[in-house]
Amino acid sequence: MSDQATAAAGEAAPRSGALSHRQILTILSGLMLGMFLAALDQTIMASAMKTIADQLHGQTIQAWATTAYLITATISTPLYGKLSDIFGRKPMYLTAITFFLVGSLLSGIATSMYELAAFRAVQGLGAGGLMSLALAIIADITSPLERSRYTGYFMGIWGLSSVAGPLVGGMFAGFDTFLGITGWRWVFLINVPIALVALAVVSRVLNVPHTKVPQRIDFWGAGTLTVGLVPLLIVAEQGREWGWGSGASIAMYATGVIGLVAFVFVERLMGDAALLPMRLFKRPVFALTNVINFIMGVGMFGMMMSLPLYLQIVKGATPTQSGLMTLPMTFGILVAAMGSGRITSKTGRYRIFPIVGLGATAAALFLFAQIGTDTALWQTMLIMLLAGIGLGLCMQSLLLAIQADAPAKDMGVATSSATFFRSIGGTVGTAVFLSILFGIVADRISAARAAAGLPAIPAGAGGFDLNNTEFINSLPPRDARPVLDGFASSLDTVFMVGGIVVLVAFALIWFLKEVPLSNKSGLQRAAENDEAAPVAAAMH
Repeated sequence: MSDQATAAAGEAAPRSGALSHRQILTILSGLMLGMFLAALDQTIMASAMKTIADQLHGQTIQAWATTAYLITATISTPLYGKLSDIFGRKPMYLTAITFFLVGSLLSGIATSMYELAAFRAVQGLGAGGLMSLALAIIADITSPLERSRYTGYFMGIWGLSSVAGPLVGGMFAGFDTFLGITGWRWVFLINVPIALVALAVVSRVLNVPHTKVPQRIDFWGAGTLTVGLVPLLIVAEQGREWGWGSGASIAMYATGVIGLVAFVFVERLMGDAALLPMRLFKRPVFALTNVINFIMGVGMFGMMMSLPLYLQIVKGATPTQSGLMTLPMTFGILVAAMGSGRITSKTGRYRIFPIVGLGATAAALFLFAQIGTDTALWQTMLIMLLAGIGLGLCMQSLLLAIQADAPAKDMGVATSSATFFRSIGGTVGTAVFLSILFGIVADRISAARAAAGLPAIPAGAGGFDLNNTEFINSLPPRDARPVLDGFASSLDTVFMVGGIVVLVAFALIWFLKEVPLSNKSGLQRAAENDEAAPVAAAMH
């Protein structure tokens, strides 16, 4: 065969939307680098944040470094999805990596906590696209039937980051200097070489066809969504400190509600050009699955926030140790996600997995509600394994349900919606569960002291400052025990509420209709639609 003929044969597949296994793996290599950046950043920060806040003299305002990142990542997620549907996945994915690269570099040279918060906001602008666009691109190049075969690689990336993040973050935070640079700064600077490699690889290998969609950009939608979400995300992070009924909190609620109402109004006016087209919510699968994503986000993030607190406060583990102790959950997620993916690829059936998954997650939360100060770690880790299996069965299957139901032209915005609603749920869950925990823990400690025959000491007095639990380490065992029991009892309540929340999602999942999985990729469906459009126009 001549070189020209070979080239023509090689180009025929991309134009028709069908890619070979080798082409998919090549594209996947670039996506995995980008996803590794986002996944590693979430785990590496947890074990280093206390050191960073101490070094920058900003322990009391450290939450803003997380809040700023969360705000920009959440708001930019649907924006990336919509813009990638219009302009193509590759330019938007490169944009996301670039934002993340610049934000990481700036964060690594920050000189104050306020600077770090601003630079983390830039980093969040990139993170919003790294995850959702990678999943949208996989939907473009693989059929729903075979997709789970490849998303298993992403699960592996999450597993690697779950192990590497706490270790690397703790290691760098423990160094005074490394290669002449303050140790904690490498938590951010380590992203720079990875991002540069990701830019080079994605630029070279992410070559998939895209037909530019002549649509307006929904700036008004982006603006009203920002007005709606920013105040609510801020009050979710800061409300416990301000007081949920304070003037500042009420102002945030009011502004957020006005912004969200305006967003829905604008999206209705924008029609197909909307950032989040309202017509998608008329699709029962899309609407129901995203409601479940939101509820699951509340329970999932609440659980993931509470477990490290139990391990660190009640069991006395360091942040790095607590990260490693949650490996059974990571293992459960990996095994369940990859196992269910293989079964789905062979059978085309997926509805059973989120049903079993949400049931297992709810059961795990109710079991967590029974653990106490003296519960053996192996028992807690077995429950973590069950929770991981539950989450692994849900996360991939719910996304697949949305992608299988969504029109090819909306694949980007439909995929990003899953990440978006889960993130919003996670923010709400974290805020609610932290409020429950710190709202009842002082009373529980007092009750435990009374049961032990010790005099009552108000929280915040006599060294009992619940804003900094390190005081527990300096207490004699007789005084420390009621504090540990009080925290364990309070966390049990948090887990119980989380279990009830996930039970709601478990009840709703039974109404999910299973859409038959196509054996055609998003690109193939789009190519067929392009071919059918002129025919349909001619008939009319």
